[in-house]
Amino acid sequence: MRRVREPMPARKRVTVLGATGSVGTGTLDLIGRNPQLFEVVALTAHSNVDALAELALRHRASLAVIGDDSRYGALKERLAGSGIEVAAGAAGLIAAAMRPADCVMAGIVGAAGLRPTLAAVAQGKRVALANKECLVMAGDIVMKAVRQAGTELVPVDSEHSAAFQSIAGADPASIERIILTASGGPFRTWTLEELAYATPEQALVHPNWSMGRKITIDSATLMNKGLELIEAYHLFPVEPGQLEVVVHPQSIIHALVAYRDGSMLAQLASPDMRTPIALSLSWPGRMEAPTKRIDLVELATLTFERPDERRFTAMALARQAMQQGGLAPTVLNAANEVAVEAFLAGRLGFLQIAQLVAETLETADRRGLLGAIPDLAAVLDADAAARELALNLLGTGRLPAAR
Repeated sequence: MRRVREPMPARKRVTVLGATGSVGTGTLDLIGRNPQLFEVVALTAHSNVDALAELALRHRASLAVIGDDSRYGALKERLAGSGIEVAAGAAGLIAAAMRPADCVMAGIVGAAGLRPTLAAVAQGKRVALANKECLVMAGDIVMKAVRQAGTELVPVDSEHSAAFQSIAGADPASIERIILTASGGPFRTWTLEELAYATPEQALVHPNWSMGRKITIDSATLMNKGLELIEAYHLFPVEPGQLEVVVHPQSIIHALVAYRDGSMLAQLASPDMRTPIALSLSWPGRMEAPTKRIDLVELATLTFERPDERRFTAMALARQAMQQGGLAPTVLNAANEVAVEAFLAGRLGFLQIAQLVAETLETADRRGLLGAIPDLAAVLDADAAARELALNLLGTGRLPAAR
């Protein structure tokens, strides 16, 4: 009997916010390998005109947006005659997020991604969330918007993707704990004395992952893991006390979910962001990803350690902010973004990153700035106030001089 050829499925329309970053390029690599499955709607970047234009032309995007208003003319010139629409600035980013699409990859790093992500959520389709800061800053607001719009939110962080897969279909009451793993970063075995002299160049050499500069520094301080705890609290049906972190230097197990019957489910994959990106694009199906396959015999041993919060205090600060709630995580995130930028510019020592965050939180608390979150405007006001506080602390010289 002749086999009937099934019709090709309609191509999924995808917008990539933050197209030139590590998540964005990983997403477009997968889309480029599967043109029969996906078409690109809109692409955005912060300031890299050449890379954005090249990606927009290669993937035949209908819209390209540069976040930096001053680069609009350069992008328009670069795409002249291509038929690709061009926009710029905050309004352009939101327009890209609102352009009809089946899936929006929310990959803009930091607080800058909050408004575009909320605009994408309002579509009521799928948002692949790679911007953890949205949930750190305004988790209650974002998740309320997700529920109201009926949006399908699929996490892209490898740890949350792993937990998402391990929880799928489970009764929330059956979950005992969610355990996120951390590589430990480049300074896992360094002493406090050595950490005081760590340079940006050393901090940017991650042992396992290829990521952007900001997230790589966060990984070195373990702040990234603290931010992920807050993200997990909003994504999954657990309380803060049910969230744990273990250091797993091999970065093969990305998260584990412990159940009340004593069983534990774990997701394993090579440390390549294209695995969780592929899942976010194809879930509940699975698409091909060109990632290294795990050979358990070759690995032989997987090891685990408790994180040392005496040397890496940032994660403890994040946990405290999560437990305090309200605007504390917003202030934490803003202060950390200022501190990381200052470290990369040589204005702060490595250990001073967490110190500046701690002092900003303490100052904000004394001034009554860590209250409840009534609305998005309060979040944005707290974010701006925290940045000003952190910059003032940085400028007053109250912190010890960078080594």
